Amino acid sequence: MLDLLDKQIVHGLVADPRISFATLGAILSVSEQTVARRYRALVARGIMHISGLVNAVPLGSTRWMLRLRSTPDKALRLAESLSRLPDVSWVTLLSTGAEVTCVSRPRSAEQRDALLLNVLPRTPQVTGFSAYEIMHRFALTEEWPKFSRLLTAEQLEELGPPRTVLDLPGPAAPLDLSVQDEALLALLARDGRAPYARLAAATGWSPTRVARRMAELLEAGVLYFDLDFAHEKMGYVVRAMLWLRVRPAALDAVGRAIAVHPEAAFVAATTGATNLLASIACRDIGHLYRYVTERLGSLEGITDVEVTPALRVFKQAQALMSADRITPVPSPGGR
Repeated sequence: MLDLLDKQIVHGLVADPRISFATLGAILSVSEQTVARRYRALVARGIMHISGLVNAVPLGSTRWMLRLRSTPDKALRLAESLSRLPDVSWVTLLSTGAEVTCVSRPRSAEQRDALLLNVLPRTPQVTGFSAYEIMHRFALTEEWPKFSRLLTAEQLEELGPPRTVLDLPGPAAPLDLSVQDEALLALLARDGRAPYARLAAATGWSPTRVARRMAELLEAGVLYFDLDFAHEKMGYVVRAMLWLRVRPAALDAVGRAIAVHPEAAFVAATTGATNLLASIACRDIGHLYRYVTERLGSLEGITDVEVTPALRVFKQAQALMSADRITPVPSPGGR
């Protein structure tokens, strides 16, 4: 589905999601118009979506991976309901047909408790659930889909190394966000490349002040950008969650080793019955088998692993999945 230039543009956006089309075109030796046209085509075809997300840690909270049990006839409805919650992402119906996983990103202890202690226990489709608090996320050597090999050393140097939220120490104390900050973040969640003029209109600030505040939030680690992809259209038809038990002394080494694997899209140490979680993307079920037996099998310290392929992904970071294409989450009120 993607030719060489498409993949190079994708990598440029992974490295810097708000890079100007003119700058990216100069690096790739094509025109600004060509980059803009290719980008809009990728979005129109439902292949990718860029969103600005809130990192809960500098706000005094953490992320949770939830594994919810349901009856087979109600699991589909449960996944659809979870997809509509703004602070819930990566909603997936597992191949068991009666389990749904999702990531909860509460902004406060009150939001966390509301979901875990009130909403989920009272949801009729939920028969039980397990909550895994994410203690540590391992930095990937390269963010998925890992196209850096398609650029020259000079082009990669011009782009610079991708800067992720993991690279930042964060503020000394949790930050408080203003009403204008919330308006800014809400718009970026729907469109990570929203122009400064549009962001200024939403906040009542000048474009210059918007740019300055975005830089401050990025520096503080509160704001980061994520790219959602339609994996199937890129040739990766099997996605799976790995729930691993690892000896405590080997946990850090195993996590770092998996983060190097080209299949890895997310790796984290968690609380709970299993202590290491990994999300991987494979081209087919045979690829998944080779990954489990060869790559995981060669790592010392793993005592147990459960592999749960995704039957269907309903929502990624901030985009809904319809069939095999991405649909951005609609704004409140359908605007």
